[in-house]
Amino acid sequence: MNPLAIDLFCGLGGWTEGLLAEGFYVVGFDIERHEYGDAKYPAQLVIQDVLTLHGRQFKDAALIVASPPCQEYSYMAMPWSRARTIAAEYRSGARDVKKLTALFDACFRIQREACEAAGHFIPLVVENVRGACPWVGRSRWNFGSFHLWGDVPALMPMARKVAKVPGFRFDGSGGSSQTASVEGMKTIGHINKRDGHGHTRHLTNQAESDGLKVPGIKLSEVGFNVAAAQRYRAEQGAKNGGDWFGPGENCSEQRRHGSKSDSRKAASAAIAKIPLPLSRYIASVFRPMESCI
Repeated sequence: MNPLAIDLFCGLGGWTEGLLAEGFYVVGFDIERHEYGDAKYPAQLVIQDVLTLHGRQFKDAALIVASPPCQEYSYMAMPWSRARTIAAEYRSGARDVKKLTALFDACFRIQREACEAAGHFIPLVVENVRGACPWVGRSRWNFGSFHLWGDVPALMPMARKVAKVPGFRFDGSGGSSQTASVEGMKTIGHINKRDGHGHTRHLTNQAESDGLKVPGIKLSEVGFNVAAAQRYRAEQGAKNGGDWFGPGENCSEQRRHGSKSDSRKAASAAIAKIPLPLSRYIASVFRPMESCI
């Protein structure tokens, strides 16, 4: 039997694709089915709110991975007055930080319950954006703009550097809102900050704060020249701005797409998808030895 892996907030299955490639049997959980044309979740999918799950369901799992929604963390890291106001309200207590981190907290609760039911340790790796760091503690590692918490292996692969290139943004302006710099923000204590390694150097790409969640542009080739970067991405078939919404649509037309439209959901799910090199590496590290024989 193949080892079991659980993919929480599975989306289009970026984690799952790597797990399947490394010989895991995977069950994914999400509050909705993400299926956009040929893009869909590649394994067994359970439609259920992760907050309602109990870890004892996963006592036979060899690995748990998770990618909680990152939109609010990303938004608060943007240099907009409204974003700064919301962040200030959380820091002052006007808004409840526990509600902000509820989905993140649920991942570690599920792991704890799974370990108790299994009678042994079950590793967990949680992915999110850099903007989550002020609220849940410093990440253990980052692969480009994909930041990792939990039981992250000591040795991790490095992502190619990403240039600042216009991409998808929920306000239709053509920029990427998936990651943003949060320099100078004080880290709030959090129960999931389990490593305690405040002294650990945080290795990041120079432009990962503004890069899309899909690594692919080399700074050595395009530098920070936006026009050159756009030409490079076009030559490589990468998507920019209105390309996420189909041919002939531009940034002004993007604004007519509601936040719950299929095109918006498809674009958001594609941007947030874990890259295969990262998911395969994590899967290979935690694959039980007997399954390698």
